Amino acid sequence: MPTRRSVVIGVDSSTQSTKAAAVDADTGELLAVGRAPHTVTGSAGARESDPEEWWTALVTAVRAAVRDAGVPAGAVTGIAVAGQQHGLVTLGADGRPLRPALLWNDTRSAPQAAALAARLGGPAAWLERTGSVPVASMTAAKWQWLRAHEPRHAEAVAGVRLPHDHLTERLTGIAVTDPGDASGTCWYGRGGGAKSAEGLGEAAGTAGGHGVGATGAYDPEILDLIGLDPALLPAVAPGGASRVGTLTAAAAEALGLPRTVVVAAGTGDNMAAAVGLGLGGAGLLDHPVVSLGTSGTVFAATRGRPADPGLAGFAATDGTYLPLGCTLNCTLAVDRFAALLGLDREDTAPGGNGGGGVVVLPYLDGERTPDLPHAAGLVTGLRHGTDPRAILGAAYEGAAFTVLRALDHLLAACGLDPAAPDVRERPLRLIGGGARGRAWTETVRRLSGRPLVVPAAEELVALGAAALAAGAVTGADPVALTTAWGTGAGEVLPAVGRDEETWHRIAGVLSAATPTLLSSTVEEVGQGGRGEADVVEVDTASLADG
Repeated sequence: MPTRRSVVIGVDSSTQSTKAAAVDADTGELLAVGRAPHTVTGSAGARESDPEEWWTALVTAVRAAVRDAGVPAGAVTGIAVAGQQHGLVTLGADGRPLRPALLWNDTRSAPQAAALAARLGGPAAWLERTGSVPVASMTAAKWQWLRAHEPRHAEAVAGVRLPHDHLTERLTGIAVTDPGDASGTCWYGRGGGAKSAEGLGEAAGTAGGHGVGATGAYDPEILDLIGLDPALLPAVAPGGASRVGTLTAAAAEALGLPRTVVVAAGTGDNMAAAVGLGLGGAGLLDHPVVSLGTSGTVFAATRGRPADPGLAGFAATDGTYLPLGCTLNCTLAVDRFAALLGLDREDTAPGGNGGGGVVVLPYLDGERTPDLPHAAGLVTGLRHGTDPRAILGAAYEGAAFTVLRALDHLLAACGLDPAAPDVRERPLRLIGGGARGRAWTETVRRLSGRPLVVPAAEELVALGAAALAAGAVTGADPVALTTAWGTGAGEVLPAVGRDEETWHRIAGVLSAATPTLLSSTVEEVGQGGRGEADVVEVDTASLADG
């Protein structure tokens, strides 16, 4: 009699949508993916979503995945959530959100971030204690913004969660996070005094604590500095594959699954992507990854936590570290340029140089790396005969340059020379929605001069979350699981010569524009004059609102 298939569900709750992957726990076979959209609102730097919509989307996506996989509900043994990082979810006494969540790309908290960075001994002290210097995306800055602008909401808060924490709590009734996602708050670091997993019952001492060298704690001095009661925060499980508990009766009914389904602690989306790629202590170390999505990110799993103000010194979910550089403007910004020009996203100018001398810095949402929260998009080098396709090609180049510049910082911070032949020959793993586009792939290839690996799996965050769920069910190391599943394997594209001319031209424009155009708001620049006649500054608010 054949053994019944064991199925785990990996949930990717991202900025724009929820995807739920039904995966064979033994082989890693992707059986089906359910999807449901999210709504993001806001303008002039504001970006918010209703966490209740995340829950509704999770339920819809999970039900669709189980149905399309063609397996009985009883075959599902585990579930884990990977969520967008940094978002601030504030709960009332009834456990429901008090207001829409402030998302990672909400830049209104830039003044609060700058004020925080100057305190506690300055940036160096923040790096030492948390691995990151506060910027607008970090949750600590968003909490400060809420206290300053909506004090009544802040005073009414009975719980503070990250997006994935909130969804895990809806599944289990237990307030828990993991070191990976917690490390993106700027209030979690090396200090003592954290609410630990010991209060979670099942979570303590189970899967996910493999090599917990990166496990830290909430920093009581930072919590005091930002006026955040540690009692409002979730407990920290040893790792993302820690077994938290099982589904509540309400969650089981909503999902159409048995109450016996095991729930893992889960993690942030970047940490889950690393698991999906097989990055970590039981897999690849110091292998760089570029993710092209709404944001552009670069990261690598490493044994030591680098201290670089331009990077987020995250913990991975398996006990290693996951230093990460993040840009705010990637595929969405380039798509916006395509729409403005009336072009298809792949309709760039022919030839090796996509921009043809035009330079675009597509900083439509401000920028995080480099830290320019008030920047707007900038176009320079236009002539009467400029082909619109060249402008779109330059938007690709500007976005890719910004991501690859962060990659060089990442490699150096990991103790690697970005220009060394052995480092340049190490394949760059290209993931995210942009990795499926010809223009993105060729632009990254040309500006990096590196060989690329484009994994065949399209749902790496959800697959990584599924491995966390499988780890919670079986006790296996999730990185070892994905390595055995082969989810990080894919097409290898050989290196081409690096386009040094385009690289240096973009670098020159960025350097020249930063002290004036990119460091000011649109209104401030308008009052002070625009300078060169061939510079066009794009109004961020009008682009974001369409």
